[in-house]
Formats: sequence, structure tokens, C-alpha cells
Amino acid sequence: MKAPLVIGIAGGSASGKTTVTRKILDRLEIGKVVVLRHDFYYKDISAFDGIPPEQINFDHPNALETSLLVEHLNSLRQWKPVQQPLYDYTTYHRLKEPMCVEPKNVIIVEGILIFVEKELRNLMDIKIFVDTDADERLLRRLKRDLLERSRSLESVMKQYVETVKPMHLEFVEPSKRWADIIIPEGGENEVAIDMVVTKIKEMLRSAE
Repeated sequence: MKAPLVIGIAGGSASGKTTVTRKILDRLEIGKVVVLRHDFYYKDISAFDGIPPEQINFDHPNALETSLLVEHLNSLRQWKPVQQPLYDYTTYHRLKEPMCVEPKNVIIVEGILIFVEKELRNLMDIKIFVDTDADERLLRRLKRDLLERSRSLESVMKQYVETVKPMHLEFVEPSKRWADIIIPEGGENEVAIDMVVTKIKEMLRSAE
């Protein structure tokens, strides 16, 4: 292959992007696919000049180092390994040791804001938007943040009202217009996922 096939999977917070990614991975040869999560590229809390986490808008594009993701994606497309940062959601710090990511035939880029930056979305061969009802996304986010990220109910609801919902309306929802494929109901839409996988396999065969 001249370059890996790059697939972008976007959608609102807790829309089911990770489930869609996992189901695509289940249908492909796992050794030929690598996943880059935009969330891992959150800036370290030290980059915010002492502003406490509760005052930072983590749903705004400026909270992420997208330029580094673009750099890494370009390197992987040239079959060069990269050192991907790892982010701790409970401390808001990047871990000291990054993770080495090797180039693969298929690169999946996942995140709520990956279609916002033109430079990033232009590197994608297929752009998928996971479209899930807002109430369902809120319930999933509550469950995730309370159980997996040690947040309080009050802090999760406050963040949702003040930043998550407004940023979704300002950045995430409008970015849907860049999608090649929209998957309603997220990971529950087996028909759409099967169609996506069929297209991926077809493009991989034609690139050989």
C-alpha cells in the first residue's frame, strides 16, 4: 500500500464512537488496524496557566493538541512509528511515558472534534459520524464519568450544562456536514457497521 487507509469516527460525547470502533475492529484483521484517540491529545493541566480543572472548557477545540495528532497521523501515513501521549482523566495530566504506535494498514481516528480542523479531516479517507439522541448521550456520560472517572454527579451535570452541550451545538453537530457516512443509533446499528466494513475491505483490496 502507498499509504494506510485513514478512517475518522466522530460524534457527540458518549454517542457510541468507541462501540462502533470496537465492532469495526471485530470484523477486520486486528493486526492491521491501529486506533488513535483524540482524547489522548488533551493538553496537560500545566498548559492552562494555573486555571483549576473546573474552570477549563475541555469540550473546546483549544483544550486539545490537535496539531500533534496531525503530525502523528502524517508520520503513520508515511509508515513511521509515533510516540502517542497518554492522558489521565482523573488527574488531568499526561503520563510521563508515551505509547509507541506502529503504522498499520488501517488507522482509525476517534474523537468528538476530529472533523472540526480542516487539516486533520483532510487526512481521512472515510469520515463517519455516530449520531445518537442527546438524552441517551447524557445518560451514558453520567454513567461513564461517575464510575470510570471518579467525578461527582454535581460536577458532571455542571460540566454538561456549561460546556458539553454548548460546545456540541457550536462545534460537534455542525461538523456532521463533513461526514461521508452517518450512523444513527451508534453501535446498535449493525447494518450500517457491516456496510462500513465492506467498504473498508473493498478500499484495502483496491490499494494492494
